[in-house]
Amino acid sequence: MRQRLATLRQALPPPALALKGAFLWGAAMGFNALVFLWMRGWQSMPHMVALTSIFALGAALAFPIGHTLQTLVARNARPETRFAAAFLCFALATICVTVALYALQYRAYYAQWHGALLSPSWVIHFIFTTAGAVYQFAVIGLRFYFPWGLAALFALSCIYAARPR
Repeated sequence: MRQRLATLRQALPPPALALKGAFLWGAAMGFNALVFLWMRGWQSMPHMVALTSIFALGAALAFPIGHTLQTLVARNARPETRFAAAFLCFALATICVTVALYALQYRAYYAQWHGALLSPSWVIHFIFTTAGAVYQFAVIGLRFYFPWGLAALFALSCIYAARPR
């Protein structure tokens, strides 16, 4: 158990890298969402800011997770393996954290119509509201990452592949 904790501790990013990476990755994904909405002609500025914030915060929170997972998966690996691990880990971390934030916001909006806390009705509403949010994000929200988010992910993965072991 101690060996695993030591391995996990070594995989965590240094605080400076975590902050810098979270800021840059969050800014890139937030800017990507803003450009996506602007190019589609969204007129509602409060909605644009809210969605951009969800994507930026999701990416910022996902950066240390993606870094840690990538380090655990691709320890002492060749560059192409490090690239694939970074691509997969950062993509999954960013999408999962962003969809969780989206589901929390979605749940907060619909909570006014849900039953009493922890009642059977509340549990059913919670499960189906969260499932609906995840589905809606999968259908509508994932396209926010194309094409510039994918390009940023490719660039980030190249940086991680080029890093020395």
